Amino acid sequence: MPYIKLLASEGGKECIFCKLPKENRDRENLILHRSSSSFIIMNKYPYNPGHLMVAPYRHVANLDELSDDELIDVMNLVRISIRVLKETMSPDGFNIGMNVGKAAGAGFEGHIHIHIVPRWVGDANFMPILGNTKVISEALSNTYDELKKALDNLIFKSKL
Repeated sequence: MPYIKLLASEGGKECIFCKLPKENRDRENLILHRSSSSFIIMNKYPYNPGHLMVAPYRHVANLDELSDDELIDVMNLVRISIRVLKETMSPDGFNIGMNVGKAAGAGFEGHIHIHIVPRWVGDANFMPILGNTKVISEALSNTYDELKKALDNLIFKSKL
């Protein structure tokens, strides 16, 4: 995959899911929300606008290596991600999943993460087939701002 090669050339072998949360540059690193043991991050190379990922802070390769508390936290952030995407982008559906291990297509096989991809009826076009390119209709920074505002409001409301 071209973006995996690009990431390798940008940062070597360092795990982005370990590195980026330590930098405390959430907007630049597209980190939308942090919880006690996991975080929501936008995919820098999204399949669709709003493509989010949820990852634990702890570097583990498999779901069964997470503690019960970590697993609950990760799944809670997946649920929150779905809610905020519904509120801000009104998708018709979602692809939610993970690739565990190199054979399954994991780009970062050492650090488990879950993809949340909003989908719309007819969202696939000819560009991925003909040009190996995906057209994204909105700048990542604009999507970040919109999702961050809605996510902060959603988290605030749930604490009331």
